[in-house]
Amino acid sequence: MFDLETNPDNASRARCVGILLAAGRGRRYAGAAAGQDKLLALLPDGTPVLVAAVALLRAAVSHIVAITRPDNDRAAALLAQAGCDVVMADPGADGMGDSLATAVRHVMRTADHGIDACLVALGDMPWIRPDTCLRVAAASRQHAIVAPVWNGQRGHPVAFQRTIWPALAVLTGDVGARAVVARYGVTELAVDDAGVCADVDTPEDLMTAGRRVEPG
Repeated sequence: MFDLETNPDNASRARCVGILLAAGRGRRYAGAAAGQDKLLALLPDGTPVLVAAVALLRAAVSHIVAITRPDNDRAAALLAQAGCDVVMADPGADGMGDSLATAVRHVMRTADHGIDACLVALGDMPWIRPDTCLRVAAASRQHAIVAPVWNGQRGHPVAFQRTIWPALAVLTGDVGARAVVARYGVTELAVDDAGVCADVDTPEDLMTAGRRVEPG
């Protein structure tokens, strides 16, 4: 087994913190599934979507800060059991921008000096390959913002160097980090991983999206 000094994967983990955004309400899924929460839905192997998203992100980071809604006790419990630092979104938060800003502010207060990037993933994207997360995290050593691209489509997770965090910390609204990416530019990393663009929007996605991202 390689140690931290000789294994570049371990070095990438040591310098990168994960941020998992899990504060959305998933209204489209809930409308088609009698109010069920898509993050708690089970994949074919019985793993909740949210837990699978945590597991793949953990391959590339030292620890994970996960943000969820204050009224979603079940999601908060699963995140805590998975070893995440759980942060509650403001009840009046208005979309992904607010959630990301809240999580980044927490990271800015708590991250060790050795952490120089964050890797932002979404709680409803359980099919990304762990090695893809590692590649994006490693690329952030040389580039301020890095995003994976599959088949011409930009996806997640997205890495942000520490110098970008203050801009993320003041985001609002439901457009995520688009304004920050537009201001600073993004390095696109080509990957052979359809999972970077596959999320859970409807109950059907639990089966069909999973089949689409299977290798081969």
